[in-house]
Amino acid sequence: MTIKITKGIYQLVEEANQVVEEISVEQAQALHGQDGIQFVDIRDVRELQRDGVIPGAYHCPRGMLEFWVDPESPYAKEIFQQELTFVLYCGGGLRSALAGRTIIDMGLTNVKHVHGGFAAWRKAGGQIEEYKKG
Repeated sequence: MTIKITKGIYQLVEEANQVVEEISVEQAQALHGQDGIQFVDIRDVRELQRDGVIPGAYHCPRGMLEFWVDPESPYAKEIFQQELTFVLYCGGGLRSALAGRTIIDMGLTNVKHVHGGFAAWRKAGGQIEEYKKG
């Protein structure tokens, strides 16, 4: 028996992109390093170890995002309690769209995500550094 999916990932991402501002890698590069802008890397730690990171990005694994954003959560992180513009990215731009929609639904308002994610950043010659645990 095959399970019937009523809404697939691409439809979910398309719907998320109606809510979350999707920015180009060029727009992301222009924002990188500006005051009030916080890049958030939602990739799995193995991706960071393998591919590197965007300097200054805060690592928040996708599976912990809601728990780290919610100030009532025992796992809340101070960075998400600040008035910042959060620029989310993942490997290719799908997870970051979904994650962006989720945190907008939670009440954050200044949220963007990078079209094409880390792969697009790398292809465009964006600054990358080795991942350092910590």
